[in-house]
Amino acid sequence: MTNQPTTANWAGILILGVIWGGTFMVVRIALDGYGPFTVAASRTSLGAIALLAMMVIMRRPLPVFDRVMIAYLVVIGLLNTALPFALLSWGQQYVPSAFAGLSMAALPLFVLPLAHFLSDESLTRRSFLGVILGFCGAFVLIGPSALQIGSGVEPLGQLACLAAALSYAISSVLTRRCPPIDPISMAALLLLIGAIALLPAMLIYEGLPQYTDMRSTWAIILLGLIPTAFAALLRVTIIRTAGAVFLTLVNYQVPIWAMLMGALILNEALPWRFFAALALILCGLAISQWPSLRRFMHPITKTTHS
Repeated sequence: MTNQPTTANWAGILILGVIWGGTFMVVRIALDGYGPFTVAASRTSLGAIALLAMMVIMRRPLPVFDRVMIAYLVVIGLLNTALPFALLSWGQQYVPSAFAGLSMAALPLFVLPLAHFLSDESLTRRSFLGVILGFCGAFVLIGPSALQIGSGVEPLGQLACLAAALSYAISSVLTRRCPPIDPISMAALLLLIGAIALLPAMLIYEGLPQYTDMRSTWAIILLGLIPTAFAALLRVTIIRTAGAVFLTLVNYQVPIWAMLMGALILNEALPWRFFAALALILCGLAISQWPSLRRFMHPITKTTHS
């Protein structure tokens, strides 16, 4: 049984929301000076180095590398780091960072039907309704571009961002089925696998990175250290002290921060459909996750009235 969330846990949730919501803005800045594969490979490699160092400092145990464990780590590493990082970096060349952040909000909605077929987690009527509502939000988010595939690059960039969310969702389901492994060690190994996959792609398509400007370079360094190493450690701390259900509150923050930072810092235009999509996706999330959220909120309500 997890403890009641503390003030530090609430602060951690807010910090995670800001970090993950701001990631898309920082990727957009990095793309001003570097190619998409360079951005993806660099952030993955820096994150892997940071987490491997953290794993050694914290004396985290390595797993038993049998055939099953290796297979899970390779597949999850590709689907959780290499593929989505590359898709997001490529897609964000053609779509606003706010769009990328909103597309990630659909991630839990992808997880529910996948978990129904790939694990023992059944999809209830309430969850199904939430998924349908959330997917309606995804269609609103894409807007008229859904009918223009083949007539420009922007629709492909939009699909790349949604495909990244789907890749994350598949990796989440596989992570639940993965044999027991220390979470910090797992995060470090997954990033290492992602780096091994992305570095050759970078060298083939874009060559060795050449320094362009300080702003884009700092953006890549920030991507490698903050949204990966620091956020991974904070995520594990929150789960251990307040529980995984409490961590789901981050899902409601990420698209909001992504839209705010895109508009205020990058001066991105926010079409009306972005707000309509946000409302539909968040409502879908709330409906699909309501039983878990109610179990989390009940002790707070009880404490308030006592």
